[in-house]
This record gives sequence, C-alpha cells and structure tokens, in this order.
Amino acid sequence: MSRKKQRVRYKLDSGDVRHLADEEIKVILRAADELIATGGRSMLAKILKGSKDKNVLEHGLDKCPVYGYYRKLTLQEITNRIDWMIKKGYLEIEYRGRLPMLVFSEIGWEIERETYAEELLQKLTKLLDGKDYSFVQELKDRNRGMILLLIEKIKLTGNARFIPILKAWKEIEYKKVQSEIQRVIDHLMKEGAIF
Repeated sequence: MSRKKQRVRYKLDSGDVRHLADEEIKVILRAADELIATGGRSMLAKILKGSKDKNVLEHGLDKCPVYGYYRKLTLQEITNRIDWMIKKGYLEIEYRGRLPMLVFSEIGWEIERETYAEELLQKLTKLLDGKDYSFVQELKDRNRGMILLLIEKIKLTGNARFIPILKAWKEIEYKKVQSEIQRVIDHLMKEGAIF
C-alpha cells in the first residue's frame, strides 16, 4: 500500500509591503509568465533577483526581459512582493500534484497580455528593416487573445512596412488568426502608406 504524498504547504507573507507601483506589478507579472503552472514563488523570486541558480540557467529563465530587476533586494524582500501580488489577486496558486504553482488571475493575465503584446510589437518593429521574418514562428501556438491583441496593435500603428512580416506570419498560422492578419494587411494597404 502506497502512502499518499502530502502537498507542500506555503504561507503568504507580504512583510511591510503595502503598495507596489504599476511598473513593479507589470515586472512581476512578466517574470511570472515564464513559469506559469510550472514554477512557484521561490523560482519567481530567483528570476527577479537575477540568480545564477542552476535551475534558472538550465531553463533559460535568465533570458526573461525582467531578469534581475530586483537585484538589489534580498530574496525575502522579493518574495514579500510576490506574496503581496497573490494577496491582491494578481496571481494565484494552484497545486500541480503536491507542489504549489503560480497561475495568473483574470486581472493579472489582462495586465500581462497587454505587456507581452507590446513587447512582441517592439520585437516585430525591429524586424522592419530586415528580411528575416523567422521570428514569426515563435508566435504560433501562443495565447490566442494575446495574439489577437498584438495583431490589433500592428493595425493601430498604421505602418504598412509590417505587411511583409504579416504575410510571412499568415503562412504559418491557423485559419482564425490568418483571417485577422489578412484583415490588418487589407487595412494597412487601404491606408496607402508606403513600405
């Protein structure tokens, strides 16, 4: 007869953290995106600290754009901020087996979706002067809501120079996303901007 393994317990402690600036909230959510449903509070704290921990490096978490944001704080001070985020409803904890893992709350995902879509728009903007659009491969199978937001952001730029990137992206996408991309291509062509 096998013994049932007990869940790892945790206790939230926001310490003396009473408020976080909007930028800090976005940074913590952006770092959390790297390990949603696969990691917990301590791994998130290590990303934000800029830790050289073996697990952080093996999983490429040091590539996160906000890696090391809180390098001057202690791990405990960072964990206090993460716990504040959980208490305020930006992040939640769900068990995967016996381990507590971080997941986005609805409001947390709404903020992160906007942040990440803007980050992707900046990456695509940097590709405008080149001919290598292979980055679009990384966009496939991402969260549909976030991708549709990114497509809308491209439309709002009014910049027809995005058309070659959009065409390359459209070739690899699913039908619903393809039709949204085509809608933006048509819009940008109608705008008459030169590319």
